[in-house]
Amino acid sequence: MAGSKLTIEDVARAAGVSRSTVSRVMNGVPGATEAVRQHVKDVIAELGYVPDQTARALASRQQPAIDVVVASPAPTVGWIGSHPYYSRVLAGIMAVLAGRDVQLRIHSVAAAEDADAIDAIARRVSVGLVLADGSPALASRLHRQCRRVVSLVATAPSVPAVEADNADGAYAAVQYLYQLGRRRIAAIHGADDTCGTSRRAGYVRAVAELGLPDLSTGGAFRREVGLSAARDLLDRHPDIDAMFVACDLTAAGAVQAITATGRRVPQDVSVVGFDDSIAAVCANPPLSTMRMPVEDMAAAAVRLLLDGPVPAGYRQRFPVELIVRESTAPG
Repeated sequence: MAGSKLTIEDVARAAGVSRSTVSRVMNGVPGATEAVRQHVKDVIAELGYVPDQTARALASRQQPAIDVVVASPAPTVGWIGSHPYYSRVLAGIMAVLAGRDVQLRIHSVAAAEDADAIDAIARRVSVGLVLADGSPALASRLHRQCRRVVSLVATAPSVPAVEADNADGAYAAVQYLYQLGRRRIAAIHGADDTCGTSRRAGYVRAVAELGLPDLSTGGAFRREVGLSAARDLLDRHPDIDAMFVACDLTAAGAVQAITATGRRVPQDVSVVGFDDSIAAVCANPPLSTMRMPVEDMAAAAVRLLLDGPVPAGYRQRFPVELIVRESTAPG
């Protein structure tokens, strides 16, 4: 008998400890010495024990659930429903949970410093937790309190992550604009989180290799930020002929700013966004963008959690794909 056929009682007998001690070690709960913890972990590895997360939740009288944590930029949570990224995360998770007796719970956390809220969420986790976004500090705290965590963005090295290839996606976007004959390629970056930082790095690498000036400004993943940032860029650099914008929502705002100055998209200024969300399809004109497979990423994260423990430092990277629409044309 091995692997998932084993029970926690089998592990306890093999390790010569109580069932509660094995449970503490598996859940990262205090109450066992480091030597005992290591011994139990060694026995688990030797036996090839894979716990059934749903069964564990039912045994502890918890309703089995997948928890989703988002890092909130505002004191209210209404913005979650209006941002295309989060609806795509939920769609990917729900596709995997369909037909399973597993709930979906959504939590909004203001910052990594909100320790009480983070710890309370971690204590209630049953099947596992998907971190939709957030800082390395937030991810690290959740992972310390609960090992059953998978992030959808790159965070601290120890936190398992299913992530998009953000840097190479931004690099490819700039290369595409250059191939169209654009030579004054500006950028509106995202926030100073891991996604925004990676996309900024891809843009910077591309313009450096192509010998182009860095015409960029900071930003955030919101439409109104794209509107104001694009206005500022056009005021400072009126000869801009293309923009790479690190989020479709932000890019939709940038298109509004460009057309408000009398310039035409794509003839005068071509625009490439990032994500391939509903915002790209509904923009006027529809946006060329780098498609991030958010639904597939969220589904992969949930499958990992349902299958059992996810090793610390686990990484699965998803490529992004250029989707060409009407916001780009040869210059």
